[in-house]
Amino acid sequence: FEDVSKSVDDPQLKGIVTRLFSEQGYYLQMQPDGTVGGTKDENSDYTLFNLIPVGLRVVAIQAVKAGLYMAMNGEGFLYSSDTFTAECKFKESVFENYYVIYSSTLYRQHESGRAWFLGLNKEGIIMKGNRVKKTKPCSHFVPRPIEVCMYKEPSLHDIDEKQRSRKNSGTPTMGTRKELNQDSTDHEGS
Repeated sequence: FEDVSKSVDDPQLKGIVTRLFSEQGYYLQMQPDGTVGGTKDENSDYTLFNLIPVGLRVVAIQAVKAGLYMAMNGEGFLYSSDTFTAECKFKESVFENYYVIYSSTLYRQHESGRAWFLGLNKEGIIMKGNRVKKTKPCSHFVPRPIEVCMYKEPSLHDIDEKQRSRKNSGTPTMGTRKELNQDSTDHEGS
């Protein structure tokens, strides 16, 4: 007889449903159309994310409502992906002030090797990963866990294959590129 408890379909990863509260005063949210940004509404269903462990201190951040994964592409733009690819993996690190920071596991600055982070600016607009500094409030999040859940391991899709069959959800979220460029006027002396 088979040990049914080891069935492949059984969720095996312990993750959490959480809201990610930014030090800027916004909750990270993803709209049903995949648009990513911040909101002050702490009761919005769009602020609920599944944080699914996919490696050692590496998580997939999946919007509960939209069912899409947060992803960062090679230009540092955040977008929502309907499939789980290597661009959807974020390293979760605890910063010294107990805030949590999320960085792309795939991309970083070529010259300095500095990580690219998930970040919201003080207007609650998502920032380009290579403009976010880990020492600044824009990258600092406080997870506010709602419940612990068991997840199936997301199956990894190839990014190249994804680019060929690109749907709307694979491109940077609506209006993001425009909003992101607005904040490139304040060059920081780095």
